[in-house]
Order: sequence, then structure tokens, then C-alpha cells
Amino acid sequence: MRFVDTNVLLYAVSILPEDGEKRSRARELLEEPDLAVSVQVLQEFYHQATRSSRRGAISGDDALRFVERISHFSVQAVTLDVFRAAVAISRRFGLSYWDGAILAAARVAGCDAVYSEDMSSEQDYDGLRVVNPFTGHSQAIRRTEGPGVTGGRYDG
Repeated sequence: MRFVDTNVLLYAVSILPEDGEKRSRARELLEEPDLAVSVQVLQEFYHQATRSSRRGAISGDDALRFVERISHFSVQAVTLDVFRAAVAISRRFGLSYWDGAILAAARVAGCDAVYSEDMSSEQDYDGLRVVNPFTGHSQAIRRTEGPGVTGGRYDG
């Protein structure tokens, strides 16, 4: 299973012309089977996507519709155990708490990789690999089967 960080979701709904390539790649990734997010990722997505100071912000209703479209993903709750693991990971690897929380949630969800452009690409965190899906050298696994979320369905 692969864990999806907030930035992938934000690119998937971006209407900015300069995000065109990343938008396409994000939507392609979201077609893969066996994806997971955490409640933290959904919260960050909603906040960032609807922030009034964000160029290309979307409405709260559009953000909620998008979240519904990916509701078939496995969603990891932020529990006390996830919190404790996040603190330990952030301390061990010198990461922010929030990046540690992403890695902890991914690990608890049973993921072997995290799609993110915010952490060091190809870094291995005790068996959990971070993959930047937006670089030309990405090792992201592309799969074709499974439920999808593309086909213009992101448009509000």
C-alpha cells in the first residue's frame, strides 16, 4: 500500500496553469489501487485548498466533494499511538512533528512508501520509503487496476 501526502491531493485539484504537469501526475497516482491517507492529510488538504490567501483556492464544498471522491482510500486515524510514534520518528530523523506524523500514520496503515514532494525523495525511514512522484527520476509504482478518481471529476 502507498500513502499519499497532502501535496499530491492539492496538485490534483489545482487550477493553476503552472501546476499542469503535477496535476496530471497527481491524478494519475490517485488512480492506483491500495492508497492510504490519514485524517491529518485530509485536514491539511481542506485547510490549504480553501485558504482565502491561496492562489486558485477552491470552495469548501468543492474540497469536501473531492474528499468524498477519494473516500475509498484507507484512512488512518490520528490516535495516541500514532502521535507517540510521530514524536519518536521526528526526533530520530530530525523531522518536523508533522512529517513524523505522516510517516507514523503510513507505517500504522501498513504502507511501504509515501508519495510526497515535501520530504527527501528515496529516503528510507526504517523500511518506509519516501517517493517524490513529481521528479523525472521517481521510482513510483504505476498500477492500472482499481477504482479511479480522474476523468474530469475533480472539477467543481
